[in-house]
Amino acid sequence: MKKYTHLFFDLDRTLWDFDKNSRDTMNILFDKYNLLERGIPSADLFFSVYTEYNDKLWDQYRKGLVEKEVLKVKRYELVLSHFGILNSEMASIFGQEYLEILPTLTAVFPGTHKMLDALVGKYHLHIITNGFEEVQDIKMAKAGLTQYFEQVITSEAAGVRKPDQKIFQYALEQCGATKENSIMIGDDLPVDIIGAADYGMDQIFFNPFGKKHDFTPTIEISELLQICDVLS
Repeated sequence: MKKYTHLFFDLDRTLWDFDKNSRDTMNILFDKYNLLERGIPSADLFFSVYTEYNDKLWDQYRKGLVEKEVLKVKRYELVLSHFGILNSEMASIFGQEYLEILPTLTAVFPGTHKMLDALVGKYHLHIITNGFEEVQDIKMAKAGLTQYFEQVITSEAAGVRKPDQKIFQYALEQCGATKENSIMIGDDLPVDIIGAADYGMDQIFFNPFGKKHDFTPTIEISELLQICDVLS
């Protein structure tokens, strides 16, 4: 295995368990605003519909087709209207409170801290994230991740979002790294892995759920602790 000195991690769904934390946040809001009494059958169904709309809007956001402030509220307008609740004020409140609660939750993927403990000091560790800048630092601090990373590169600071090659170039410049001594680690095949590959950077595809695909990353793993083995 070639010698890497800089490891670039995605944050959401790679280290920080976005789906669990998001579901828990939505459950809190579902109960707080008595959505069962408003005719929504269950918190699980509410979250499932929300996820569908949110994923579509995030895809548009990554492509620059929708603005951040629009996304924050529009996803709740869509899911509430799906269940017959036409209430823009409630959607705005949901958007605000979701982003207040979400980053305070602390679920991470199994092996996250043990893996980072083994890597810190041996490598320069960094984050590259498309997540909203104002919540990423809170997420990392609450989940006990901040101390491991030298640089947190956000798409808002870079001015472009993954998979745009410019964000990888920006990250390397900010961290004093090169393509040759760097590797990108993430769960999103098109965004993290193919994006880095198109830039000419090696990749570790974190695929915990065994998603089928026809791309060949530099390395593929199903558990985070495998990173320690493949880089040793």
